[in-house]
Parts: sequence; structure tokens; C-alpha cells
Amino acid sequence: MYLSGLQIRHFRNLAEQQLDLPAEGVAIVGENAQGKTNLLEAIYYLETFRSFRGSRDDRLVAFGEDFFRVVGSLDGSAPEDRVEVAAAFQNRGKRKKITLDGEEPARLGDGLGRLAAVVFSPADVALISNGPGARRRFLDIVLSLNVPGYLGILQRFRHILSQRNAALRDGRGRGTVEVWDEGLTESGAWVMEARLQWVERWRGEFSSYYQRVSGAREGQLEYQPGLKLGGARDREEIVEAFRVALLEARDREGRLGNTVVGPQRDDLLLSVTEEEAPRDLREYGSGGQRRTAALALRLVEVATIREARRQEPIILMDDVFAELDPGRSERILSLMEEEETGQVLLTVPKESDIRLRRDSLPRWQIRGGELYW
Repeated sequence: MYLSGLQIRHFRNLAEQQLDLPAEGVAIVGENAQGKTNLLEAIYYLETFRSFRGSRDDRLVAFGEDFFRVVGSLDGSAPEDRVEVAAAFQNRGKRKKITLDGEEPARLGDGLGRLAAVVFSPADVALISNGPGARRRFLDIVLSLNVPGYLGILQRFRHILSQRNAALRDGRGRGTVEVWDEGLTESGAWVMEARLQWVERWRGEFSSYYQRVSGAREGQLEYQPGLKLGGARDREEIVEAFRVALLEARDREGRLGNTVVGPQRDDLLLSVTEEEAPRDLREYGSGGQRRTAALALRLVEVATIREARRQEPIILMDDVFAELDPGRSERILSLMEEEETGQVLLTVPKESDIRLRRDSLPRWQIRGGELYW
């Protein structure tokens, strides 16, 4: 599948326009603040119906307008593969509308993941530098898009957690709090099992990607659960471990008025071995090491899509070589050329910065939010 057409209205600073995109992709050239990243943001919005930069929907609407609308046409090898994905948001009423071939899905989640797109951005370093919430969000997006049922279970867990926390804060008594425990442990164990399985499946690839980009040491990817699992690995064992953890945390929860164990406290530990000891990249990693780890995570995301959906993802690269040293730039360039990726849309400030697929990608210019070719 590839993105063959794109229609944009009132999205950030982008001009109203309709684009026909080549199957191989395109290199978008423009100075800063002309709309390069906004264009990739509009495209990726059709994958998750959220901004990859974490912006609220109302911040995506162009100044002076009341709504935005983005429409993507996807083409595959057969006519039945073709689909149109549309997303719109209106400030008045704060209403979001998603359609697939003109029809609204029963649930927003039913429309997720149609593009099979992955964004590479210099801002990805925040996945490593920021707190556990950034890494949980990364995990949840990857799993929601690639593991059937994950999003629904995650939403159920979050709802139950919210209700249980409200009961704890209001001091309603243990009986009222414990009403939520069975649902919490069942849904929470499902989420934790899926996260654990993903990490165990892809930790080797993460290590390999990290080494190939860094040109030196291997990186490590570990799952850090928000409760003591012991040897628990399958769902039933995790449910039991969760129950035990809730019993042990009862007094602390009463004091704090909050659920203190569970997947809402999960994390990913990203480290590199130096002097025969693992070093947490968040705490001790250099800028180059953190950027390498972020790139490795994105490459694992690409591999996950390839395996789960049996298709080559659309690669969106936002001036990704800008903050890498020459050695890492050359190695990531070589690695990306080796990967059998599908359509590539990349942004650069000047034509000489086009390095990936430099001979095959058409060059488009962007000025004031409008594209020219």
C-alpha cells in the first residue's frame, strides 16, 4: 500500500491543496517554518488520528478557521486494496469525524492503522530522555496498531483504573475499592502480557539496530513492569502477581489515594553496556547514544508493522539526519537503504541534504505551506 493522494484543508499553516503522490515517495525541500513538518504531521494523523507531536486537535486548525480536514487515498496491488481515509475536526463542538470510503466506523479504533506509517523525527530523542510516560505511549501506539484487541483492553483498563482511583481518593472504604480489583487485574494483565511479549520478540532486533547505527556497542531493551512479576510470563500468572501486589500495596494506597502498582507504572529500560555494566541511557547516555536508541526503536516499529500487517510501511522522515554526527548518519543511511521499505516521504532544508534514495525521489519545494514541483 502507498499514499497516492492527499487533500488538505485548514491544517496548521498548510495551504488548501490536493496532491498526487508518487509510489516511490517524494523529497520535500524548504526552509524552516514553511510547513515541512506540518505536512508529515497531517499525513501521520491519518494513521492514529492524533498529532505525533502531541498537539491537541484544536491546535491543528489553521488560524482564523473553525475546522481542518485531511483525506488520504491509499492504493495497493489490487483494486480491493484501495481505500480513502478521511479525518476532520471542528472547533465548534470539539467534534472529530473519521470516515473510511465515506463511511464512519463504529468505533474510532476501527479506523486506526490504515496507512501503516512510521515517523522518524529529531524529536524522537524525547522517547529516551523523557519520563516513563513517553515510552508507555510509544508502546501503546505500536501495540494498538499491530495487536488485535489491544486498544480496547487498554481503554477498559484505563476506565477501571480511573474509577478505582476515584474510590481511593474519596475514601469510600476497602469494599468499594475492591469492587474494581477483578477487572483491573484481568485487563491490566492482558496489557502487561502484550507489552512483555513485544519486548521479548523485538529486543534482539533493537540490539542489532543499535549496534549497526552506533558502529560500536549493542544496546539493550528491557521491559520494566509496574509490579513484581517474579517468574510470571503468561496472563494467568500475571493476574495472580497483580492480585498479590494490590494486597501488599493496600496500606500505601490508602495513604496516597492512588493505585500504586500496575501497567500504568510500566517502563522500558534502554541501556548500553560500558565497562561490563549496563548504563541507563536516560540517566547516563550521551546525546548521540540517545538519538541512536530512538532510531533503533523506530526501526523496530517498522519491523513490527512488516511482520504484523504483512506490508511495507510508509516512511516519514523529518530532517532525520540533522542532529546526527557524520558516522551515525552514514550508518543509518546505509541501513535504511538496505531495508526494503516502501514509500518514503522525507523533508530537508536544501536539496544537497537529500541522501536517502537521492536518485529516485522526485523533489518538491514547499513555501508558505504550499507545495510546488
